[in-house]
Amino acid sequence: MSASSVPSFRRVIFSGAAVVWVALAPPVRAETISGIASVIDGDTIEIHGQRIRLHAIDAIESRQRCYRPEGKVWNCGKDASFALADRIGLTPVFCNVRDIDRYGRLVAVCSQDGEDLNAWMVANGWAVAYRRYGRDYVKQEDRARRTGLGIWASEFMMPWDWRRQR
Repeated sequence: MSASSVPSFRRVIFSGAAVVWVALAPPVRAETISGIASVIDGDTIEIHGQRIRLHAIDAIESRQRCYRPEGKVWNCGKDASFALADRIGLTPVFCNVRDIDRYGRLVAVCSQDGEDLNAWMVANGWAVAYRRYGRDYVKQEDRARRTGLGIWASEFMMPWDWRRQR
């Protein structure tokens, strides 16, 4: 056997460590949570006491205001929350968990009766596509902006900019 066909000591140790790490790592699985949801705000719901942030969207904050073309102040943040609450009603919501955010909330794509609620919020102009976390809902945002739905019928500050100023 030639010296080049014998695995190096480092390669053997590294391979062994990788096998042990994989064997001891917790299994990665997609979690689903479902039930009657309470709306916390336009992009956060709660099911069975678990807060769930809707993946790849950012809704206007509950205390945030928008301005109608005639200059009238509009409580668009509250209306975004009300829109989601009205859409959900008392019908069970199903959420496919993708991650956990820095606040310990599950991050998920949630649906009801087969309709993606994240997409619904953006398509109806109650939230924007949160490109920092995914481009899943950019097309819905573009359509809502073009047709002036929801917040797109007003002047507003992007939610992430509004939070940064607070």
